[in-house]
Amino acid sequence: MDTYAPNKSTFDRSEEDLGNVVEFGHVNLGVPDQQLATLFYVAALGLTRDPYMMSGVDLMWINVGQSQFHLPTQPANVLAGTIGLVVPDLHALFARCADLQRSLTATQFAFRQAGDAAEVTCPWGNRFRVHAPDPERFGPINLGMAYLEFDVPEAISLSGIAAFYREMLSALAGVETDSRGEYAWVSVGTAGRFIFRRTPRSIPYDGHHLQITLANFAAPHDALLRRGLITQESDQHQYRFNDIVDPATGEVLFTIEHEVRSMRHPLYGRPLVNRNADQTNRNYVPGRESWQWALAADVSR
Repeated sequence: MDTYAPNKSTFDRSEEDLGNVVEFGHVNLGVPDQQLATLFYVAALGLTRDPYMMSGVDLMWINVGQSQFHLPTQPANVLAGTIGLVVPDLHALFARCADLQRSLTATQFAFRQAGDAAEVTCPWGNRFRVHAPDPERFGPINLGMAYLEFDVPEAISLSGIAAFYREMLSALAGVETDSRGEYAWVSVGTAGRFIFRRTPRSIPYDGHHLQITLANFAAPHDALLRRGLITQESDQHQYRFNDIVDPATGEVLFTIEHEVRSMRHPLYGRPLVNRNADQTNRNYVPGRESWQWALAADVSR
């Protein structure tokens, strides 16, 4: 009998581990003006308004690969950090931003080249770092939310943040150092990360939230409940907590609301429509309206 002979004699199986956080679902940010939000998220960034859900004028869901922005009409939220995106074409992004600059001139909207990435600021001050696809850094995504990078106070324990996610949520998490210094990281979904970096910059928490999905849903709930950290028992499939604490001391290290869902949640894994942002009425090609968010698999690895 013939046996399968792989291209490599050994594989690093740990590269396939996800930990318990199997989905990075959405970031929820209040916006005071849906028209300006449409100009920024759809026209400038080239993302897609969900065509099936929340079709009114008070709440917009924006698809970005496998994740979303939820944008309710309310006073603006500003995330304490930077939102990392991957888009198919940075040159097209700059062209769209330049086209929209006049329409957004009375806002905080800005964009500039920053090394091999683009730094873009939304009309209300949220900071985005936008990258071209890079399988070594971002896995297979060519369109998606690659990371949230949070600014944390300089005195905060990064090892305590990593320990919270490991011990309370059974996530893959750790502390590493790069050219910008030490940071804590948490694996979310198949290719995403939460990153926590110390900074003297202080942005007060204003009630925005993020949503994740856990494979093991009950044990983290019980661990959080024992510490009095659960803030909302939403329904059978969902609960919420706000504070990230040091498991060893109980000290609150950082605050951002986490909407935690189970894999039995009705919206888990819902296919999201993503459009080809370069398609217009002038260069229209039948069948090229939609965009596939993933690169071709590297079967040699």
